[in-house]
Amino acid sequence: MTTHLPLPSTHWWWIRHAPVPGAAGRLFGHQDVSCDTADAASFRALAAILPEDPVWLVTPLRRTRETLAAIAAARGENPPPEPEVVPALIEQTFGRWEGLRWEEMETLDPPAMARFWQDPVRTAPPAGESFCDLIARVRAETERLTRVHAGRCIVAVSHGGPIRAAVALALDLRPEAAMAIVIDNLSVTRLSHVEDGLLRGRGGVWQVRGVNQPSRWT
Repeated sequence: MTTHLPLPSTHWWWIRHAPVPGAAGRLFGHQDVSCDTADAASFRALAAILPEDPVWLVTPLRRTRETLAAIAAARGENPPPEPEVVPALIEQTFGRWEGLRWEEMETLDPPAMARFWQDPVRTAPPAGESFCDLIARVRAETERLTRVHAGRCIVAVSHGGPIRAAVALALDLRPEAAMAIVIDNLSVTRLSHVEDGLLRGRGGVWQVRGVNQPSRWT
């Protein structure tokens, strides 16, 4: 008799970076701004729940690396781990609208804003990318990294848009439905990719273990 051993599951821990000062209503996108890592209690809480010896991922933007450094300090890791920098998990780019608030975008280019709001998930801002574009690149990279790091725990310090896209992938959501997902700063979203026999033997499925869970309760 042939024994089929269960294939490993891969566990994703997505963390949105710490808040950016003055960010209320402003779209930073690819702008390389720093974040505020002064919330020591949240970082201690993250340090207590994150897995030991994970694969660490950040994006090219400093706010993800600064957040990882604060997590590592709370874990007593000095120097901090050297993460893999993954450009495909960067925030959605808003092109010429980056750094602006919605009312400023409206003043800058009313016709472009009118076109955008007709279909905000499929319409790209001027010189930017659409939410559907973001979902496509996050899907491809998440699937690749899940294959490369099969059976590992992956901690990805990323941004609200890519984390929302990862949840859409796991739940097979339409882009319009995915826009309803809220991802707060320093929240944890846990997804697992299971390779063995779930769903009557159909492997390769996603499990959602938690979305936008606060690092600490206030």
